[in-house]
Amino acid sequence: MLKLQQLLLALGRRRSLRDPIASTCEQLQFTPPQVHALLWLGQDGALTMGELAKRLGVTEKTVTGVVDRLEREGHLVRERSASDRRVVRCRLTPDGQTTFQKLDRFMSQSMGQMLGILDAGDRKALFRILEKLLRRSDAPPTTPGARERSA
Repeated sequence: MLKLQQLLLALGRRRSLRDPIASTCEQLQFTPPQVHALLWLGQDGALTMGELAKRLGVTEKTVTGVVDRLEREGHLVRERSASDRRVVRCRLTPDGQTTFQKLDRFMSQSMGQMLGILDAGDRKALFRILEKLLRRSDAPPTTPGARERSA
């Protein structure tokens, strides 16, 4: 754990550890949560306010402000569920979809540049490790010793 922290700090001293889309926030005059909301809605379609808050890692109260501004600027609309009026879904408008496509292209380019630093073998190893982390994060918890033996 300490080794990972040291390596990430060393990398951060050479290159910003901000996510690949952070620099577009200023260019497009969005906050990072707004950009991430556009990306989630573009990737996954309509989401409830609660689902969007969870994806952004913020409270439902905070996501309301994010959604308010994006709605005011014409990037998304709120829709109430016909079966349960308490449920509010957010959906991208055509303008929001255009903004999402622009962000998605930029993110792909940025990720390509980052991955371009690695050779093919290292990229393959990185993908394998990330896939393992994803699989294991979905698996039921095990004892620490059992996890080490299965790695």
